[in-house]
Amino acid sequence: MGGRGSGRRPKPTEQKRRLGNPGKRALPSQVAEVIVGAFAPEAMEPPRTLGRFGRALWDQVWQGGAAWLKRSLDTELVLMACEMTDERIILRAAVLQNPEDWRKRRALRDLDKQLQSLLGQLGFSPTDRGTLGIGEIREHGFSELHKRIAAKRHGSA
Repeated sequence: MGGRGSGRRPKPTEQKRRLGNPGKRALPSQVAEVIVGAFAPEAMEPPRTLGRFGRALWDQVWQGGAAWLKRSLDTELVLMACEMTDERIILRAAVLQNPEDWRKRRALRDLDKQLQSLLGQLGFSPTDRGTLGIGEIREHGFSELHKRIAAKRHGSA
């Protein structure tokens, strides 16, 4: 009963800040911030063939998590998540074709849980980013400058 890891997980600091700190407890003054650069990292090809949706997730994960993912260590986990995504698309189509097949529906729900867990391990949820010590994510100042320049160009064109 109970034991290590049981109970409610703590609310991430970034979520408390967005809500306006409803508990009124002191938030950490030193927040580990990850600065996301204005330019996306170079594209990396997956080591195994992926379907369309798996490839889209591959690109999204490496662009969104470039600040904390390590290619030499996390490639296999990212690849597993992408392959699961491709499997999910096929399984979901089968469930939609035959809604009475409860076994496939159950398999789809189990795959969803596994995929959510795997993406969490990679830091793609607010709670898991906080647990990994990544903290808040903000854009680099050059990103804001780039957005303003683009807005002026579109406004004057």
